[in-house]
Amino acid sequence: MYFNIEEELKKLPGQPGVYLMHDEKDEIIYVGKAISLKNRVRQYFQAGRNRTAKIEKMVSLIRRFEYIVTDSEMEALILESNLIKEHQPKYNTMLKDDKSYPFIRITVGEQFPRIMLSRQQKKDKSKYYGPYPSNGAVKDTIELLTSIYKVRTCNRALPKDCGKGRPCLNYDIHRCDAPCMGYISREEYNERFKKVIDFLNGNYKEVIDILEEKMYKASEEMEFETAAKYRDLLNSVKSVAQKQKITSHEFGDRDVIAYSQDGTDAVVQVFFIRQGKLLGREHFHLTTGVTSKGSELLSSFIKQYYSGTPYIPRELYVEKEIEDSDVIEQWLAVKKGQKVRIVTPKKGEKEKLVELAKKNASMVLTKDREKIKREEIRTTGAMKEIEGWLGLNNIVRVESYDISNTSGFNSVGSMVVYENGRPKRNDYRKFKIKTVIGPDDYASMEEVLSRRFEHGLKELAELEEQNLDDDLGKFTRFPDLIMMDGGRGQVNIALKVLEKYNLDIPVCGMVKDDHHRTRGLYFNNVEIPISVNTEGFRLITRIQDETHRFAIEFHRSLRSKTQVHSILDDIEGIGETRRKALMKYYKNIESIKNAQVDELAKVPSMNTNAAQKVYDFFH
Repeated sequence: MYFNIEEELKKLPGQPGVYLMHDEKDEIIYVGKAISLKNRVRQYFQAGRNRTAKIEKMVSLIRRFEYIVTDSEMEALILESNLIKEHQPKYNTMLKDDKSYPFIRITVGEQFPRIMLSRQQKKDKSKYYGPYPSNGAVKDTIELLTSIYKVRTCNRALPKDCGKGRPCLNYDIHRCDAPCMGYISREEYNERFKKVIDFLNGNYKEVIDILEEKMYKASEEMEFETAAKYRDLLNSVKSVAQKQKITSHEFGDRDVIAYSQDGTDAVVQVFFIRQGKLLGREHFHLTTGVTSKGSELLSSFIKQYYSGTPYIPRELYVEKEIEDSDVIEQWLAVKKGQKVRIVTPKKGEKEKLVELAKKNASMVLTKDREKIKREEIRTTGAMKEIEGWLGLNNIVRVESYDISNTSGFNSVGSMVVYENGRPKRNDYRKFKIKTVIGPDDYASMEEVLSRRFEHGLKELAELEEQNLDDDLGKFTRFPDLIMMDGGRGQVNIALKVLEKYNLDIPVCGMVKDDHHRTRGLYFNNVEIPISVNTEGFRLITRIQDETHRFAIEFHRSLRSKTQVHSILDDIEGIGETRRKALMKYYKNIESIKNAQVDELAKVPSMNTNAAQKVYDFFH
């Protein structure tokens, strides 16, 4: 689908998120984050901004962009990091040390758990929170939680080492109640530690209230440095308090699937989580029945999507419960070779991730609704108009043909294919004219069409002989309509070929006026005038221009290969090396032609014998 950058810039949301820039090959060349996607992405396309040469080059390569909305700038930062590591875009600065963001680790496997900073998620009995963008904020938060709830920071093996040695300094300064000495019971210690876990799970009110109370009290007592310290701690806590859905503390691969629907239009958003990290997403447009329920939509999508995708994760998080989930799980398990679960999260981090996917689906649907409708009008809608003009039904595949040559030299034929009003470039075909000499377009077209349908009938016979129903050949699929670049003459040639092979396919001609502009269709011996202000007319023009372009480009490529041939190549004893030397020395053929034998012999790589042959050839 055509991507209009100016139009898409108008639809950008003023929310935090990550944007991905694509080049003409649809490769990701840059990933960035933004507090406001609308403001940030617009800046790349504004004239007059002071930008480095590298950024200018990158912007010149952008053909489209996409974005993922997040709930906070910090989530955008983490997602940006994940995507950069995954895709390694050309214009992003890549960290050589592969820096990672910190996690908060809770050693829930211990009888007296601890809280600590960790740079990695490990497959151990601990529970991980994060990642967080600020190393300092994590350290401040850990220090604050340990001081408020007096949990241990030592690495003693408890209760095995309980009572050995003496309590550490934290006990003396009242920051720990020394479980290492048995001064606090395991039950009481774990009751306090639950509050640490509550905080990390989202219950921040108690800690924030404590800090705000101390900050205001210090301020009232004119202890502004102390108040500033509590203010900074409060900011650190709020920084850590922003829950991260972008990376999960649970390892494993899963897809998160949510949808947004409006009448018969729907968008399904899929987040791809690999090894606990959100590494990408894709959205899919669906046309649904008016009464389609969400569960039916999701069920239909999963069956269609995972029947063709090469990889199936171990879990699918879906927005709504699916009635036939048991059967689908069994089918997916057979395809994957191991158990697959379909889960509908009800709370916590998983539910938030599904909500985020739904939020993005809703934005895509809103943003693309007009574009989708415009695309349908200019493709399938235009084809319906053409059907009406010709009195035909169910035209899906259209083939169009043209001939290109230069005074009969290097004659070629082109075949372009449109399906549902869109070009199907994989089915385009080129023909070198083999049996026609001179500029005879009718005979050339007869050869092209004959070869096309001979190939198709032969392939169909082979499939039938092998008892196969698959569309395996290059010419197996026949068109519902043939559109010739011309009028009565070209149409009659096509009908002659179809009659020869006993084929019944409608043929119409795309007729042009004296100014080489499309004016109508020639069908059933009648020229049908068409309005230039219709989508059907515009589609015919696109088909005609594409057929002409494809033929000319093929002819031009053959002509350029022929023109590389030099007249010097026809001289015996003059190979590529001597030809290049002569052209470098004399610059043009006329100078070589006028040169004497002794002059030609002075050219590098030439000798008297070769010089004589060149002189004799021209004289």
